[in-house]
Amino acid sequence: MADRFRITLCQLNPTVGDIAGNAALARDAWEQGRAANADMVALPEMFITGYNAQDLVMKPVFHNAAIAAVEQLAIDCADGPALAIGCPWVEDDKLYNAYMICRGGKIASKVLKHHLPNETVFDEVRIFDAGPLGGPYSVGNTRIGSPICEDSWHEDVAETLAETGAEFLLVPNGSPYYRGKQDTRMNLMVARVVETGLPLIYLNMVGGQDDQVFDGASFALNPGGALALQMPAMETAIRHIDLERGADGWRIKDGDKVKQPDEWEQDYHVMVLSLRDYMRKTGFKKVLLGMSGGIDSAIVATIAADALGPENVRCVMLPSEYTSSDSLEDAKACATALGCTYDFVPIKEGRDAITNTLAPLFEGYDEDLTEENIQSRLRGLLLMAMSNKFGSMLLTTGNKSEVAVGYATIYGDMAGGYNPIKDLYKTRVFETCRWRNENHRDWMMAPEGAVIPERIITKPPSAELRDDQKDNDSLPDYPVLDALLEMLVDNNASVADCVAAGFDRDVVKKVEHLIYISEYKRFQSAPGARLTKGAFWLDRRYPIANRWRDNE
Repeated sequence: MADRFRITLCQLNPTVGDIAGNAALARDAWEQGRAANADMVALPEMFITGYNAQDLVMKPVFHNAAIAAVEQLAIDCADGPALAIGCPWVEDDKLYNAYMICRGGKIASKVLKHHLPNETVFDEVRIFDAGPLGGPYSVGNTRIGSPICEDSWHEDVAETLAETGAEFLLVPNGSPYYRGKQDTRMNLMVARVVETGLPLIYLNMVGGQDDQVFDGASFALNPGGALALQMPAMETAIRHIDLERGADGWRIKDGDKVKQPDEWEQDYHVMVLSLRDYMRKTGFKKVLLGMSGGIDSAIVATIAADALGPENVRCVMLPSEYTSSDSLEDAKACATALGCTYDFVPIKEGRDAITNTLAPLFEGYDEDLTEENIQSRLRGLLLMAMSNKFGSMLLTTGNKSEVAVGYATIYGDMAGGYNPIKDLYKTRVFETCRWRNENHRDWMMAPEGAVIPERIITKPPSAELRDDQKDNDSLPDYPVLDALLEMLVDNNASVADCVAAGFDRDVVKKVEHLIYISEYKRFQSAPGARLTKGAFWLDRRYPIANRWRDNE
């Protein structure tokens, strides 16, 4: 029997719907595996379609095209290592999430996913049928078990594979990032290794898809849970790993162990990668944003410059009479430090025209929020006009605190195609700015150093829509607000839970009310990078018309 087995692990970035492009990536990876004398080339879950393709997978013309592409790959990759690739599969009029093992010019084996995730961002029960608990497949005289993603989170699949002769486990994944996810993965995979006594290889895809980022960070464990390989987070990578058979079975030879970044770096990299891939996968090259002189637009401009290069980012200051001299200076200073294009477009003439147009209708009414929102919506109108004219995507800049309580103007500062900081609370925005000023990595395309002026970070936040306006005129101070939002939004806490934690009941009830009445705004808001399991959109789904209030 062979005493060595080489696998080429392909931590790659597929594009949803680009079947031909994904097949080309797979074929190139297979060629690299063949050149390295691999026995098997492995790609992640649902790689041929991209992931998470949602209801698109149910469209027969789409999943049939994906299956045909894998059948052609099997023919193209007949002379060399086996090719393992994720793909939809139809059998007996049922649609499965499958892992195809191509050898000798055909699909020689297939694994059907058994446990279908139906929580957070996943709706696989809606899309796929559950496959049976199955046994391992053979590549040469080696028997391999492949629990597909969620299947590895449950002990029954791995145990069944071990009991039916699997010699090691190869786990293909489409596992998206949330803060702390890698620790969760590692703990679960160590449990599978301890239960089965088998080596385990965890292969994850990488790249942004709408709000989700697949963060790679693939790894391999030997029996007992010893780490044999750790691939980088947020980066495409191909690694050739060797297993050797001894008296105690297969063991993975030690390979590279890339140090994993801390949560601040991971969050920031996710925001950069999500925007970069969203642009690339939708066909946009350039972005623009309203540059207010505040902290949110400063961090979004920095993320955009790091993602796309400063030459592809346009920062537009749209001042009114309420815009402070500090904001004017700070906006220009930040755009200049980043190396972005900076435009100055006062809104006075447009605002006067709108005010005069509405004057006969508004006669006898006092000025109120209406006039503030006109400013915001006029800025949105001007920015969208520039987006249309220049072919640049407009970025919106609302942080999670504002998105949660509706502290933003729909069709105004909420206008835009993508929001990199949608899942970043305001208090984390401050710390992220400090982190970026102090750190630079080779995946960042903007200059290093303190690109966000200190005054932007330290001055009191303000929308500057009226004289001497401050955010805490309308909202609790952000440390209090964010702590409450983490409880109410991220952890589904009750009002009583918040009061027991020391918060004033009237403040809690106000924040709870704002969350519920802002649902319609979130329903119409731009997508943004998911950083937590409490992100708005697929993680948290609430009705818009809703009279429920927690009266504890």
